[in-house]
Amino acid sequence: MHTSVLSLLAAAGTAGEPPIWLSYLPFVAMGLIFWFLILRPQMKQQKEHRAKLSAIKKGDEVLTGGGLVGKVVRVDDHYAEIEIAQGVRVKAVKTTIADVNPPVAAKPAND
Repeated sequence: MHTSVLSLLAAAGTAGEPPIWLSYLPFVAMGLIFWFLILRPQMKQQKEHRAKLSAIKKGDEVLTGGGLVGKVVRVDDHYAEIEIAQGVRVKAVKTTIADVNPPVAAKPAND
């Protein structure tokens, strides 16, 4: 009698189990959330930054990764020559430029 009750309970337990693919569903959901909330916006931001760097031209004001702000004097494929003060020019790798501002028409009040 005990064996028949145990076998009935075991058979009822296997019949009520969900399919195996449902156990992977939370991982798939976490992957999708990770993709849409973290990876996709970051890739979009990198694409915009690369477009900004490729559009650098003479006269643009740039901010380097080291915190120097200056005006672009000359640009080639990999480097940009930046004037950070009157008569002071530095050569920077274009990928180290953090931000590009359009040229400013008016001079600052303290110049």
